[in-house]
Amino acid sequence: MFRIFLPLSLLLALLSISSILIGSHALHFDAKSLDIILISRVPRTLALILTGISLSVAGVIMQQLARNKFVEPSTTGTVESATLGMLVMLIFFPAASVFYKLLVACISAVIGTALFLLILRRVPLRSGFLVPLVGIMYAGVLGAIITFIAYKYDLLQSIWVWIQGDFSMVLRGRYELLWLAAGLSFIAYFSADKLTLAGLGKQVSINLGLNYSVVFVWGLIIVSLITGVTVVNSGVIPFLGLVVPNIVSLLVGDNLRRSLPLIAMSGALLVLFCDILARTINFPYEIPIATVMGIIGSFIFLFLLLRRAS
Repeated sequence: MFRIFLPLSLLLALLSISSILIGSHALHFDAKSLDIILISRVPRTLALILTGISLSVAGVIMQQLARNKFVEPSTTGTVESATLGMLVMLIFFPAASVFYKLLVACISAVIGTALFLLILRRVPLRSGFLVPLVGIMYAGVLGAIITFIAYKYDLLQSIWVWIQGDFSMVLRGRYELLWLAAGLSFIAYFSADKLTLAGLGKQVSINLGLNYSVVFVWGLIIVSLITGVTVVNSGVIPFLGLVVPNIVSLLVGDNLRRSLPLIAMSGALLVLFCDILARTINFPYEIPIATVMGIIGSFIFLFLLLRRAS
């Protein structure tokens, strides 16, 4: 464990420094450069790390609840549900503070995720591959509803800009809510053993003495809160919560007590890497990180699917 953790820590420090140094404005030893670092570069780097940690942990919890390796908040309708909550706030309460938008987004994410898990219980799943397929269809329906409502109220561009995964506008004072998502990820570590048991199924976990309903609701709340916070602050980052837990699972297994710290660190590394790539491909211009993560994540997702099929 330590042999994996140490090099990852060094790589995280290296990517963090690189993230701070990269930008369209060249840094010098002056007051202006110091302001740029403190107001823009450091908050952006922290936001990337916190988002990577949070979404990766949310992804593995979602996989435990659904008992399927190929689901995560962006493929189960959780993200779309949070987005729908945001859209409702933009229509009826456009002047509301970020806190109230976050609250509605989280409540909407809880309802949407619970509905997806309820659908899974009603649908006869003869193959594990049907779970992500049902999730993608469910997310597609919610996405179509969001697009229709946004188009009707002339908010299509506003909602698209809001949910597009992009950290270019992150500044000091505009990312701090992500600490809440990271705190929830840290709290999830203390529930790791119970979440691991819940992943064995309801009957098995109950026979082992677990209060399955309480753990299920607790995991659902963590996933929904993390998703709501990240959607409000940084938009949608696809595939992150899917590929990272699967890669770590191949290396250290499925015991969350052991794998959760590595999942969190690997998620932060992947987000930092994708953001640096997005900022350097067409320097000094910037590609949204969601685009880069979508390309990389989809290739890894296909590899995992083909590997499982073989």
